[in-house]
Amino acid sequence: MSADLRAELEKFLQGLNIQTTCVEHPPVFTVEEMMPHLQEVSGVVTKNLFLKDKKKKSLWLLSARHDRQVNLNDLAKKLGVSSGNLRFADEATMLEKLKVGQGCATALALLFDTERSVTCVLDSDLLDGGHQMVHFHPMSNAATLGLRPDDLLRFLKETGHEPVLHHFD
Repeated sequence: MSADLRAELEKFLQGLNIQTTCVEHPPVFTVEEMMPHLQEVSGVVTKNLFLKDKKKKSLWLLSARHDRQVNLNDLAKKLGVSSGNLRFADEATMLEKLKVGQGCATALALLFDTERSVTCVLDSDLLDGGHQMVHFHPMSNAATLGLRPDDLLRFLKETGHEPVLHHFD
């Protein structure tokens, strides 16, 4: 299934004339597991969190530099969610909305959020940090795909997901 979704993603990126690089690697479930496979890539690697509010009314996909601390209480305030009410969404919801499961969260999966029910929250450093490339899983945690920051922004806008920018320390 993920191979079909990845092919659909790659076709969409090609349709936008977005150039990518890709590193195939064994399936990984954490940034720590992934990093040894990405020693040769230029740019910044991301970590991606699929989040919901306590009442399950809103969903967010957060993409941040892999080395950033993410404080969910601070982020909740920024997003207008009452403190302590932001948490990880369950895998069933992620599969329903983004078509990916645990370990595969990626901003690139927003292509499949056709209802636009997920808000994209992006570490502002991914766009304005001077990175040559930003790296995400391409619908599978057995590969890492890189694209230029301006192409990431264009991709998100084309899928109807204008990102909320947030600065993480």
